[in-house]
Amino acid sequence: MGKVERTMKSEIQRLAKREVKAVFSPLKREVWAMRLKLSGLSKSFASLNRQTKKLRLAEGKPKLEASPEEVKASRITPERIRNLRVKKGLSQRELGFLTGTTIGAVLSWEKGKFKPRGDKKAALVALRKVRKRDVKKMLAEKAEKVKPMKDRNRKAKGKRK
Repeated sequence: MGKVERTMKSEIQRLAKREVKAVFSPLKREVWAMRLKLSGLSKSFASLNRQTKKLRLAEGKPKLEASPEEVKASRITPERIRNLRVKKGLSQRELGFLTGTTIGAVLSWEKGKFKPRGDKKAALVALRKVRKRDVKKMLAEKAEKVKPMKDRNRKAKGKRK
């Protein structure tokens, strides 16, 4: 009886392997094709990523510019100015520095005493579209430009005395 059981068992195993192979063979080919496609996609993604980085570098530094239509259509209220400033993580001094105004002007805007006009309003509209990280970069760049001017002024004052 042992031989019959062994023979049956081996025959069942052989047929099971054959069935499994018949099912998994097309799947194996499909997985291989998907891996090939994924490899191509990841290569194209890497190349697009490199191009994007090059464009960002070539694009230069972010600027606060807005089209006249955007400026005209925008409704800037004291609450929106304050919320924009808080959202970008800026102090009133830094916002004034970016827009080219004083702390008092920013304070007056936020209190509703005055409304920003002209290029100051355009700067606020453009600031909405700029990322927080870029705002910090712009502040750092402006600070670098201003610092040498202050040093020159101090040296000139020292020579006058």
